[in-house]
Amino acid sequence: MSISHPDELAGLRAAGRVVRLTLDALEAAVRPGITTSELDAVAARVFDEHGAKSAPALVYGFPGTVLISVNDEVVHGVPGTRRLRSGDVVKLDVTVEKDGFMSDAARTVIPGAASDLARRLQHCARHAFDLALRVARAGNRVSEIGRVVEREVRRQGFSVVRALSGHGIGRTIHEAPSVPNYYDRRQRDVLTEGLVITIEPLITAGAPDVFEDRDRWTIRTRDGSLAAHHEHTMVINRGAPELLTAA
Repeated sequence: MSISHPDELAGLRAAGRVVRLTLDALEAAVRPGITTSELDAVAARVFDEHGAKSAPALVYGFPGTVLISVNDEVVHGVPGTRRLRSGDVVKLDVTVEKDGFMSDAARTVIPGAASDLARRLQHCARHAFDLALRVARAGNRVSEIGRVVEREVRRQGFSVVRALSGHGIGRTIHEAPSVPNYYDRRQRDVLTEGLVITIEPLITAGAPDVFEDRDRWTIRTRDGSLAAHHEHTMVINRGAPELLTAA
């Protein structure tokens, strides 16, 4: 969506705050031995406390509150009986609906002792995101975001998942424009002041190819390599964007 009234910005900020609080609670709860369904219950309690709902459940019928993906699972992992182990690469992806507005963010966390590869992958996703913020300005093309992300991910020896991308958001989860994590010359949209989007590098330690698991939700790397994900929802400005899910 593109913000046209102060009340819309207030609504988006409120939804974004719940996302941040949920991610904080989830990250604090992540430890070896906890199940992904127990983590999902943590998220559900935060949602209830703040009058929020699971946007993926509302929009797509997702069978959980938040998306929790582990190791080779890139995104859309369904919470269940799986117990986390030390060194797992855990993607926490939270999308909130509150009072008609939606907001979305993700973090990669690693409980216990992490391998060097896992730590580098985690850092790469975050750093590629940070670099993308520098070009997320009104007047720039959307494709510049992907150019920056892909260049940094390749520089660090990793791959961008081309089948998944950032997106517009606001009144529903996925709105225009698509925000690829690679340079796509066909993406000619221009960032405008007040536009609400997500930037979300989704990267792998191996090949970029992914597939949908038998649960018809979870997206995995085809070669079994580790994946990482870092995301925020933001409002585009003439200067630095406002990160709604970081406040």
